[in-house]
Amino acid sequence: MSGLNDDHPSAFRMVPRTGVIFVTTEAQRLGFSSRDPSWCNLGQGQPETGDLPGAPPRVKEVAVDVDDLEYAPVAGLRELREAVAALYNRLYRVGKKSQYTAANVAISGGGRVALTRAAAALGQVNLGHFLPDYTAYEELLDVFKAFTAIPILLEGERGYAFTPSDLRKEIQGRGLSALLLSNPCNPTGKTVQGEELDQWVRTARELDCALLVDEFYSHYIWNAPPGRLPVESAARYVDDVNRDPVVIFDGLTKNWRYPGWRITWTVAPEKVIEAVASAGSFLDGGGGKPIQRAAIPLLEPSAVEAETKAIHTVFRDKRDRMLARLSKLGVRVDRVPDGTFYVWGNIAQLPPPLNDGMGFFRAALGQKVIVVPGEFFDVNPGKRRQTRTSRFRQYVRFSFGPHISTLETALDRLEAIVKSATTAAS
Repeated sequence: MSGLNDDHPSAFRMVPRTGVIFVTTEAQRLGFSSRDPSWCNLGQGQPETGDLPGAPPRVKEVAVDVDDLEYAPVAGLRELREAVAALYNRLYRVGKKSQYTAANVAISGGGRVALTRAAAALGQVNLGHFLPDYTAYEELLDVFKAFTAIPILLEGERGYAFTPSDLRKEIQGRGLSALLLSNPCNPTGKTVQGEELDQWVRTARELDCALLVDEFYSHYIWNAPPGRLPVESAARYVDDVNRDPVVIFDGLTKNWRYPGWRITWTVAPEKVIEAVASAGSFLDGGGGKPIQRAAIPLLEPSAVEAETKAIHTVFRDKRDRMLARLSKLGVRVDRVPDGTFYVWGNIAQLPPPLNDGMGFFRAALGQKVIVVPGEFFDVNPGKRRQTRTSRFRQYVRFSFGPHISTLETALDRLEAIVKSATTAAS
C-alpha cells in the first residue's frame, strides 16, 4: 500500500513507542500535562526533582562561558570524565591497584544515547538480555543488525533470581559474548549485589563475556549492608579496569535527580571507550559544554553522600507506603524491590477488567493516574517471538518516583477504582 494512502511515507518504517512514551501519549489524548497538578504520573521513570531534606540545594542556574559556545569533545569534557573516574575510585575501588582514569569514561547526552553508542560498537556476537527488563531495550536490540539478541526468561516464582551458575550455563550454552541488564532491574527491583555480583564479574572475566550493566538506579538500594552508603556497582568487583569486560552506564538522571540535564556516562576499559566515542561521532556528536561543566561539582564527595542519604530516607518511606497500600488493594509482588523506585505488581487477583495490565491502565487513566502495563517489559526485538499474549499481561509497573502527595492521591484513586470494580463484579 502506498504511504500516501495510509498517511505513512513509504520510505519510513513504523517505529514503535517505548512503554513510557505510549502511556504518556495516551494520557495526553485525555489532556495530561506535566504541569497539571490534577494528574498523578506513576508511569514515567523520573524521580521527584525538587528539594529533599538533607540533600544539596538544587542547581537552578547554569553559567555559560564563551568557550562553552563551541562543540564539546564527543567523549565529553576531560574535567568531567576525570570527576566521574574519581567518583568510581572513591566509592568502589579504594585500596585497589587498578584505578579508573578519564580514559575509562565517555560522557553522553542521556541513557539511551550511551546504550545506543555501545550497541553500535558491538560486533557480530550473541547478546543476552533478560525478560522482563527496561522497555527501551526492545528497539535498541533490533535496530542494530551486527549482533543477535538472545532472550533469557526470569521467573517470578523464583523472585527473578539468576545465579552465577545460571549465568555460566547461559554464556556457555548460548554462546553469549555479551549480556545486557539493568541492575537494579527496571521493572522488578531485583538487584544483583555483594558476593553474587562479585561472582558475576568473575564469570564474565573467565569466559570473556562483556557485562553491559545499566546502573541508573544504583543509588536506590534498599538492603545495603549497615554502615555503608546504599550504593552498588559492578565497578567494585573489577580487577583490572582495562581488561575486565565490564561496561557500566549511569548518570545524573536518577541518582542525582537531574533527568532534564541529559548527562550520562559510560565507564569501561579504554578500548571500549574509544569504540563508543567513535560511535558517538556519527550517532550524536556529543553533549553540550555548559551542562557538562555544571555537572562537575555534583560529583564532589560531600554532595554525593548527602544526595544519596536524602534519597534513601525519602524514597524508602515512599516505597514502604506504596507496598503496603497496593497489598491492601490485592496487588501482589513476586519480590519486594531491592532497588529502583518501582513496584512490579501482579494484578491477576483483581476483578476484571483490572486483572489485565492494559485494562488496569485504561481504568486508571480515566481517573488521571498513569501507570505502565507489564507487557511493555516483555522485551521482544523485531517481534521475533510469536506470542498471542505476553507473559507479563497481568503485571503493572507502579513508580514511587513522584512526591509523596502525588503518590497518596494516586493510591486513593486506585483504591476507589478497585472498590468500584469489586462491587460491579459481585
